[in-house]
Amino acid sequence: MNNELQKLSDQTPLIERQVQGITTFLAQWGLPTEGIIAPLDQRQIMGRNLPDLIENLPVEAKKDARYLSKFVVGAGFGLFDYSLNSIWNEVVLALHKIAIAYGLDIFFDKAVGAPQRSQYKEEGDLAMLKDKVLLDTCRKLELISDSAYKKLAHILDMRNNIGISHPTEVTINAYELLGWVQTCIHEVLMGQPSKDAIQVKVFIENLKGYGQAIDQDWVNLAKPKIEALPTRHCDSIIRTFFALYVSADTDATLQKNISILGPIVWPLTTGEEKDRLGITLSGYKNNLHKDKHIKGTEFFDFVKGNNHLSINDRVINLDTLANRLKGAHYSYDNYFHEGPIMEEIMTYVSTADDIPPQVALNLVRTVVLCRIGRGFSFEGGVSPKAKPYYDMFFKIIGPKYTPHVLAELSHIEPLRKLGISSHTRTACIELLNCLHATVIDSRQKEAIEYLQANTGKNPEAVLSKEFKLITAPFIKWN
Repeated sequence: MNNELQKLSDQTPLIERQVQGITTFLAQWGLPTEGIIAPLDQRQIMGRNLPDLIENLPVEAKKDARYLSKFVVGAGFGLFDYSLNSIWNEVVLALHKIAIAYGLDIFFDKAVGAPQRSQYKEEGDLAMLKDKVLLDTCRKLELISDSAYKKLAHILDMRNNIGISHPTEVTINAYELLGWVQTCIHEVLMGQPSKDAIQVKVFIENLKGYGQAIDQDWVNLAKPKIEALPTRHCDSIIRTFFALYVSADTDATLQKNISILGPIVWPLTTGEEKDRLGITLSGYKNNLHKDKHIKGTEFFDFVKGNNHLSINDRVINLDTLANRLKGAHYSYDNYFHEGPIMEEIMTYVSTADDIPPQVALNLVRTVVLCRIGRGFSFEGGVSPKAKPYYDMFFKIIGPKYTPHVLAELSHIEPLRKLGISSHTRTACIELLNCLHATVIDSRQKEAIEYLQANTGKNPEAVLSKEFKLITAPFIKWN
């Protein structure tokens, strides 16, 4: 094969006569001839070096590489800008094949935003992706290496700026073109996705084809492999899980398996990806996709990711939950009913910043009332199921919302509760202990310590002149 290519390169006089014929033809028609065909010395450089590049390409990669053939023809005749466009088209087709082999669902989930995602389903839809998006997605999924991405991004930039696809006066020399085609051949046409990328594909396909509920042995086998993956692959998995879970075509068994594995993957996922899924869920609601919204809400519940819902959804949901919690607190069997509601609230709150300002006052006021309790001797008057969540809540919000909590203790209902029973005062001191554990501001610490020392013997210590003096810098007293 190499000998045949070499013979072709030795036929320079024939090709040169053909080039001269083309140039003469253009001149006869009054068309430009300068800067159309590369100079003879550049074509000779191409003729000497191109055979070795093509020879080293695997037979499988060459047999259907039509654009590579066009590259060779264009390069031989000195149409370097045409050749650059041709080799880039071959790269795009090769990346399409890699994406198909990896799995279109996962690929499109990463490449396309929520509003347009439903339009991308089949192999032919890959052509709708811009080349830069195709390239970026391949890098994110590790279908190409970071170094290959940088090289290919440069070639794409050159193709867009000096190739035949755009008007330009810039010329390409033979060594530049040879370097670019060598990169395309070795990094794409002969390249392979990373082991991690292949592992993700196999994992998703195995889960989809498992057909039965996974057991603990399955989880134990999968968990360390998932935890070893880079975050970008965990992002791909969680996005695929979400898409599968809300799909009407997904059976109950696969949904159950996702509900088991989802909480393992979620903590390993980037905040950006979690927020993006929150926006997607909000989109289902706004566009009246009722079934998908219901399933998506279930997904966010079992992965404990409600703090990544859109701001509007969090405001509405947390306000509703706060009102439900208050209603349960004053209803029959509150010990039983407060726990599940507070547990759901905590799926929205992993940091103080997760609480939208619009709902902070109502939420803090309600949880303060519930944590002080109802003054019963049993369990100190506080729901035992909800108590751990209440304490976690105050430890999380302490640095930001301590002024809110301390101000709430001075209102009528908390003061009434503190006055009816030593149990409520003890519960209040426990609440203050949770705040004290995380508060940094020295003035706020001093205020908390004052109440810790005095509330047990004086239910109205929060109204004392001493306390108001301490808290004056951060609480506006009437």
